[in-house]
Amino acid sequence: MAVETVILKNEDGLHARAAALFVRSANQYKSEITLEAHGDKVNGKSIIGLMSLGAKYNEELKISAEGPDEDEAIDNLVKLIENNFIDL
Repeated sequence: MAVETVILKNEDGLHARAAALFVRSANQYKSEITLEAHGDKVNGKSIIGLMSLGAKYNEELKISAEGPDEDEAIDNLVKLIENNFIDL
């Protein structure tokens, strides 16, 4: 299992567009992906799950991936968050 922690620097937090980009990116991988904020864990491939987190600006997010492409998934999802959800 690969795990990485990142600070959400997007001033709008994990809003609908950002969550949709995260889910679209996460769904490119075979690994199971989990996103955790303030003690709540959700499926990183679920738009409903991500929206229910209500993650805000400057909040710590923990991304976990388990599967055959877990390292690549974590690297790319961290980059997406660090780039304020600008799809690279």
